[in-house]
Amino acid sequence: MPLETAPLLALTAGDPAGVGPEIIAGAWRSFFPTPNDLATSAFPLPPSRPLVFGDPEVMRRAVAVAKTDARVVAVDSVSEAADGYPSRFGASTIPCVPCCDASASSVRFGEICAAGGDAAFRSLNRAIDFALSGEVAGIVTAPLHKESLNLAGHKFPGHTEILASRCGVSNFGMALYLGPNPAIASPTGLGVVHVTLHTSMRKALEQVTFESVYEKCGLIRRFMETILGREPRLGVCALNCHSGDGGLFGDEEIRIIRPAVEAARADGLDVRGPFPADTLFLDAKNGLYDGIVAIYHDQGHIAMKAFDMFSAVNVALGLPIIRTSVAHGTAFQVAGTGTAKTESLIEAVRVAALFASKKRTP
Repeated sequence: MPLETAPLLALTAGDPAGVGPEIIAGAWRSFFPTPNDLATSAFPLPPSRPLVFGDPEVMRRAVAVAKTDARVVAVDSVSEAADGYPSRFGASTIPCVPCCDASASSVRFGEICAAGGDAAFRSLNRAIDFALSGEVAGIVTAPLHKESLNLAGHKFPGHTEILASRCGVSNFGMALYLGPNPAIASPTGLGVVHVTLHTSMRKALEQVTFESVYEKCGLIRRFMETILGREPRLGVCALNCHSGDGGLFGDEEIRIIRPAVEAARADGLDVRGPFPADTLFLDAKNGLYDGIVAIYHDQGHIAMKAFDMFSAVNVALGLPIIRTSVAHGTAFQVAGTGTAKTESLIEAVRVAALFASKKRTP
C-alpha cells in the first residue's frame, strides 16, 4: 500500500509530564519504511500515516529529549496532514494537531497537576471526534495520569472509560495483547480481556456477574479471531484460588463463572474454564490458548507484563472505533531522561494499522 493512501492514525501525546511525547518522538522513524525495507519487503509494520494530537511545543521538547532530528510542524486539520504525506511529512517531520491550551507546555516532567491531565483529556477527545467522523482510521494513545486527569475535573478512571462514554457503548473491555514473542509458545500471540477494570477489589467483586463474564468471552473471541484468522481457543480464569475447590474457598465459580462459560460454549465459542489463573496462564504461555478472560485487572496485567511488559499492547474492545495503547503508564520517574522504551508504542501502532487495513474494529 503506498503511503499516500495508508490509513491515518491519531497518536495522542498523553500527559506532557510523562513519557508519552518522548516515546512518540523516539519511535517516529520506526513508522516509515526505508527504500531497502521496500525493496526487500522487510518492513515489520503495516503502512500508516501517523499524526500527533497534542501540543507542538511539548512535542518539540520531546524531540530534544529523544535526541532525534525530526521537525514538529503544527497542522490546522486532519485533511492538511493527510495531504502532506509524503510531500511534507514522514520520517523526518512530525505533524501535530494542536489540542491543548498554553499551560500544557509549562508542565514539568514528573509533575502531577491539572494542566497535564487536561492536556491528555483534550488531545484524546479531539482524536475521538475525528475517529467517530471517519477522518482518522484509528487512535493510538500515549499514557495519561489518572490522578492528574481527576485534578483537572475529568472524573474518569482511565482511557477506556472515556472512550466508552464518548462512543456510547456499555459492552466494552480492556485487553492486553502480546504478539509473536519468545516469551510465549504461540506463533500468533496471546490476548487477555478483563471482566473488571479500574476499581477497588471490593467493588470489582460486585461487578463479576454472569453477564459480564459472558460478554467478555465474546469480546476476546472477536478480537483474537481477527488476529488469527480462525476460531480462537479461549480460557477463563477463576476468581478464587484453586478455582474455589468445589466451593470451599468461594462459590463464584459455581454460581457465576462456569454458567457463563457454558453459555458461551453453547453459542459456538471454543472456550473452557474456569481454571486457576496460575495454571491457566502457564498453559497459555505454552501455546494451549489464544485468549484468556481474566476476572480482575491485576490478574491479567501481572501475568502479561511478566511475559514482556514493553512489547504488550492495550486494546479497547467493543468500540465502534479502533483504539490501541501502550501497556505501561506515564513513568514519571524516567520522564525527560530519554531512557523510556518505545517498543510498546511501536507494537500499538502495528496493531492499530493491522485492524485499519482489515477495516475492522477490535
